Amino acid sequence: MYLQERGKNLRNASMMVDLVHIVVGILIVVLAVISFLNPEDNMLMFPVIFFLAGALNFINGIYRIRLSGREKRKKAAGIASVIAGCLLFALAVISAVSIWWG
Repeated sequence: MYLQERGKNLRNASMMVDLVHIVVGILIVVLAVISFLNPEDNMLMFPVIFFLAGALNFINGIYRIRLSGREKRKKAAGIASVIAGCLLFALAVISAVSIWWG
């Protein structure tokens, strides 16, 4: 009984992660295209792009860590993804500060 419930939750989590990947990925691509068409007028979109990319990496890393169990390689990949997400969050803050006060 427990395995069936866990399997169902795993499928729901997998579907949610896939849905987040699709939506945020499309949003990042659209914002990137808009911001590169006219970079001077759309400079505020760059921190948003970095923030969304960081959130995507962070969500992916947390999902991998929770899914890894005792496998150290998968857990290490998840931790690397979380670290990349944190670096992208930091880049979003740095770019926002440089745009707004620069």
